[in-house]
Amino acid sequence: MVEVYSDKAISGASLMRSGIQKLLLDAQGNAFDVVLSEALDRLSRNQADIAAIYQKLQFRDVMIETVNEGVISKMHIGLKGTMNSLFIKDLAIKTHRGLKGCALAGKSAGGKAFGYQNVIHYDASGEPIRGDRKIDPIEADVVRRIFTDYAAGLSPRKITEKLNEAVITGPTGRGWGTSTLHGIAPPNQSIKP
Repeated sequence: MVEVYSDKAISGASLMRSGIQKLLLDAQGNAFDVVLSEALDRLSRNQADIAAIYQKLQFRDVMIETVNEGVISKMHIGLKGTMNSLFIKDLAIKTHRGLKGCALAGKSAGGKAFGYQNVIHYDASGEPIRGDRKIDPIEADVVRRIFTDYAAGLSPRKITEKLNEAVITGPTGRGWGTSTLHGIAPPNQSIKP
């Protein structure tokens, strides 16, 4: 059997990807005997995960071969797994430093913020200069209303009910939910409005 397993635009730092999960499931059913990949980090960048993938495939006598490294052995798993893990940590530090630099320069650190419009300027060579914003007057009125209601003692739930009753469009172009105001808590944490 020949099958293509793909996880486009999903971080290789996690095994919670449909493509890699399907590959592992098919391996349990002895659907193939070789996994071909561009590089080992395309399977996973997490050292423990790549070791687990390798071990599961080895148990089924499935060989891993990559364009960059050739046939994968335990040595590759140890060395490349460590290198890929360090790459992820280094990338996170660089990304955080870049976002912090944008914020310290008074620029947007990314994404669209309700109440603002992204503004793109161009440098002399025609390259976009990103990170500038200007206030969106209509959305800014909604933001002021939210803060006024909150300061008056209304809960996020009551504020969103009032916004929805007034048919005020939320950031997604649809109605409002309480998580739109206070976000979604990461696992094992709670957000106190």
